[in-house]
Amino acid sequence: MTKPDPKLERLRRLGVLNPHPERVQASWFQSSDFFDARDLIQVKYEMLRHVSVDGASKADAAALFGMSRPTFYQAEAAFARDGLAGLAPKQRGPKGAHKLNFEAMAFVERHLEGDGAIHARALAEQLESELGISVHPRSIERAIARKKKP
Repeated sequence: MTKPDPKLERLRRLGVLNPHPERVQASWFQSSDFFDARDLIQVKYEMLRHVSVDGASKADAAALFGMSRPTFYQAEAAFARDGLAGLAPKQRGPKGAHKLNFEAMAFVERHLEGDGAIHARALAEQLESELGISVHPRSIERAIARKKKP
């Protein structure tokens, strides 16, 4: 049985595992242990560096590093704006409790028990029937906990 690669697991956990490391054709990724085609941030950085320092064309660099030209331009803009952190993939999907807007939270606060007890399941059902908003009870609990923090 082979031992799991801790770097591979770390890259996967951080969301920076290159989904197609086999597409990276740059020779220095093939011949050096320092360069890791599985590291998406390193691949994007080296792609940008290859254009900026080595004078390669953007299309050639994108192809050499297994990326599309639009991906190159997105990486270039993100790096110019945010530096190295801009090369990390962004979280997809909703950010935070997008269904629990001001109106929904006001409804929740009005229906909290006098002692502050949370009956999230009942609140979720009431939100659905009265406002037409489908929210998981745990989302309500987290929103209330966030609101309590100073």
